[in-house]
Amino acid sequence: MEDSKEKKLIDKEQKPQKKIVKPRIPMPMQDPKERIKNFNEVELGYTKEMALEEALRCLQCPKPQCVEGCPAGVPIPQFIKLIREEKFIESAFLITSHNILPAVCGRVCPQEDLCEGHCVLGKKYEPVAIGNLQYFVADFARKSKACYYCDKEPPNGKKVACIGSGPASLAVASELIKKGYEVDIYEEYNVPGGVLTYGIPAYRLPWEIIEYETNVLKENGVKFILNTKVGKDITFEELRQKYNAIFIGIGANQSLYLRLPGENLKGVIQARDYLRLVKENICFGANNIIPTGENVCIIGGGNVAMDCARTAKRLPHKSVTIVYRRSLEQMPARKVEIEHAQQEGVIFKLLTNPVRFIADENGKLKEMEVISMRLGEPDSSGRPRPIPIEGSEYIIKTDLVINATGNGADPSFASAIPELKTNRWGNIIVNDNMETNIKGVFAAGDIVTDPLTVVAAIGGGKKAAQSIHKYLSQQ
Repeated sequence: MEDSKEKKLIDKEQKPQKKIVKPRIPMPMQDPKERIKNFNEVELGYTKEMALEEALRCLQCPKPQCVEGCPAGVPIPQFIKLIREEKFIESAFLITSHNILPAVCGRVCPQEDLCEGHCVLGKKYEPVAIGNLQYFVADFARKSKACYYCDKEPPNGKKVACIGSGPASLAVASELIKKGYEVDIYEEYNVPGGVLTYGIPAYRLPWEIIEYETNVLKENGVKFILNTKVGKDITFEELRQKYNAIFIGIGANQSLYLRLPGENLKGVIQARDYLRLVKENICFGANNIIPTGENVCIIGGGNVAMDCARTAKRLPHKSVTIVYRRSLEQMPARKVEIEHAQQEGVIFKLLTNPVRFIADENGKLKEMEVISMRLGEPDSSGRPRPIPIEGSEYIIKTDLVINATGNGADPSFASAIPELKTNRWGNIIVNDNMETNIKGVFAAGDIVTDPLTVVAAIGGGKKAAQSIHKYLSQQ
């Protein structure tokens, strides 16, 4: 009897203990009451101790599914292992060798749908905070004034032009400079970055982050030709004569209009214009006149709508309201952005859609007529279709409306190149190799896919770079 008890005790001691999984380390942030008073970054970043503790949560899977969820193909377990070893700069440089914008993506990527959404640990517990760890090491390298120098092949004498300086073009330049190509990036504005610079508010993505990561490319030999718009300051044909291949990464910067009565009134502005005006003032000391009003309404439910609403909360307005035609559950914005907007006092008027804009006696917006909606059967997006409720129209008092319902391709670029094939929406048509119908001309990013994510544009740019290298190697 005693032997049997002793055997059970031994078996219990030798049986592997269940692994205790510590909770995910939350990202430190500014208090909502304080952050709406400034445009400083909301997220404060991990401390060294936080990063080390979070890195220990990684299971170091032999077949990491998180990598499959990353369009840029970052070796996630390896960079986290380097964090565990306190090799923070080496970790940052490993990421940079696959993704030229580690600090940017650590801040703005929807990790919950990508790498973290594929994390094995996340199937039962909270996923590893991959984005926060990437944020930490990228900032550590920047603050240490470290500059990543890639291993480059000898110059091959061939030149490639990138049109636009957004994430797709930056990825193309990063890949091709390693192969010995000379790469020039043409940008119509006076600073690089495209949508990163002008489309994302400073409290989410400070300019110094973009500046540092584009400077990495400059240090590695990429040339930025600023204040130069292709089709105006230099023709497309001139580029074709000067370069061996061309990449088009101009993004999708054309606002999608609501096509409602009164949309041209003073007091109705497009989200892209609103965000750019504010960002230029905050980051570059511009003196733009920012449209203001007591009661601001933002139309839309995506990340851009959240950006506009949270930006407006930091400016002198009485109230800021999101007007969205579906319910909160169907909002395409990141959950964290919705939560931040709610914390900051943004009002959400859901199942509501604008009908028309009404002017005062001076032709200035004073009201918006809206209609209540109900949800029907799923549409092509997989979400319930919003259906107007007949007779439910009512008036909202507003003197500033920001249209954040989306962007599309700018048709003016393609119209300047008659032979370039586009689809009915103005997106450039490419084959599986990201090559257009014009030999030696490639494209990727939002101009091909419509607005997606920064890292998706990087992934498209990397694929295009591989095709450009193959094309030029065969010449």
